[in-house]
Amino acid sequence: MNKNNLIKDDIIKNLSHRSGFSSNLSKKIIDDLIEILISRIVNKGLNLKNLGSFNLLKKKERLGRNPKTKEEFIISARKSLRFVASKKLIDKN
Repeated sequence: MNKNNLIKDDIIKNLSHRSGFSSNLSKKIIDDLIEILISRIVNKGLNLKNLGSFNLLKKKERLGRNPKTKEEFIISARKSLRFVASKKLIDKN
């Protein structure tokens, strides 16, 4: 597992430490924020200024192939999340 992964507990601890809020209040804030972001992405996409945009894509069912065995199979229809970074975020590196 990559050590650069950020988990929700890390965000809660960081928010609690920086703001002086209790852990329970920080957890409630983060949970509410995540809920708001998910509902916005699902309904109409989300555009965060200076960060980027998130869009939900609906992919159709298609035919796939195992490259090793050349066996064909059906890849089911699914939803996928697309993130496009803003120019300011790209230029920072």
